Amino acid sequence: MTSPNTRRARPWWHWLLIALALLIALAAALLAYNWTHLTSQAQLGVRYTARVACSCRFVENRSLASCERDKEPGTEMVTLRDDPATGRLFASIPFLAEAAAEKRGDFGCVLLTPAELAAAD
Repeated sequence: MTSPNTRRARPWWHWLLIALALLIALAAALLAYNWTHLTSQAQLGVRYTARVACSCRFVENRSLASCERDKEPGTEMVTLRDDPATGRLFASIPFLAEAAAEKRGDFGCVLLTPAELAAAD
């Protein structure tokens, strides 16, 4: 017979759950700590890609699929879509950043300001 003061050993999965919870908490803390840096890098990547892809699409008159192959290393997550009627190209990383560029006459492609981008949607 066991005494009332005897503690039962915890099952192995209990320790696994604790370790998993600690890893998730650590990952969330690192994400929160680096959030500003991540969003800044994402914004930089989509703005650069929008400008270059706009020139590819509307100045060089290539297809969007052809311009997708010209992405720089590190910008693979950036998705592109174009609007041939307005001469605009939109680049985005979901939930992080969005940018657009449009062809403006002899100036080539110009990035849209945040106000112009909001009006374009």
